[in-house]
Amino acid sequence: MKEWVLVARIEDVKGVLRVEYGSQEVVLFRLSDGIFALRDTCSHEYARLSEGEVWDEKVYCPKHGSCFDIRTGSVSGLPAVLPVETIPVRIEGDEVYVYIENW
Repeated sequence: MKEWVLVARIEDVKGVLRVEYGSQEVVLFRLSDGIFALRDTCSHEYARLSEGEVWDEKVYCPKHGSCFDIRTGSVSGLPAVLPVETIPVRIEGDEVYVYIENW
């Protein structure tokens, strides 16, 4: 089942915010043009992207340095070769919702 789930308020997303709902982990990123979301797991080996560094609208995995585009989830730095799943985001008033399956 897919549904929109309230995960934060806009003011809570100052840069990077990790959110959990059930067993799902998502990381929210606030960029100059909006809020974006990715699964909070590196596609190379388990590590939380929310603990990585953000530079030039990319997030770097804290474990091995793989680099992912925050908007698209695409890989732009090895050792990862697979993208990270992007999660649709919807803003309603001051609330941030994500659209995800099996929450």
